[in-house]
Amino acid sequence: MSEPIVPMDYVYGMKVVNIGDLRVARGKSQRAPSTCKHVRLAFDTDERRVYCQDCEQDVEPFDAFLQLVERHHHLDAKAERLREDAAHTVISRAAKRMDAAWRSKTMAPLCPHCTKAIMPEDVVNGVGMTSKEWEVRRRAARATTDNKEQ
Repeated sequence: MSEPIVPMDYVYGMKVVNIGDLRVARGKSQRAPSTCKHVRLAFDTDERRVYCQDCEQDVEPFDAFLQLVERHHHLDAKAERLREDAAHTVISRAAKRMDAAWRSKTMAPLCPHCTKAIMPEDVVNGVGMTSKEWEVRRRAARATTDNKEQ
């Protein structure tokens, strides 16, 4: 039978060794250069170089610029999605508000322009529609003519 395993103390008293820490302690990077995607870029103004913080390799300036452009496009797309979501939220909030107003037993919502009551029976068989763009332009034209009259 083999002898029992005798636990050994390490030089610094550590029972668990992190291989990443050992690589750094010996002057090697934490990640192999071939597997690194160079996500965490840093720049050194004194040496005029761009390098990866993970693998500590120099990154070509053009590649670093491409990463910045891709991130910028990604952020633009995300901002556009957020704007679309906000516009959809406004429509949903307006629909919820109209629904809540129509559920009232004693009150009816008013048209914001002519201040006449809008009853659910008025829109059951469909509603006349117009282009949103035309309506926005019409309101803007009316606002400018109202401002000129004053």
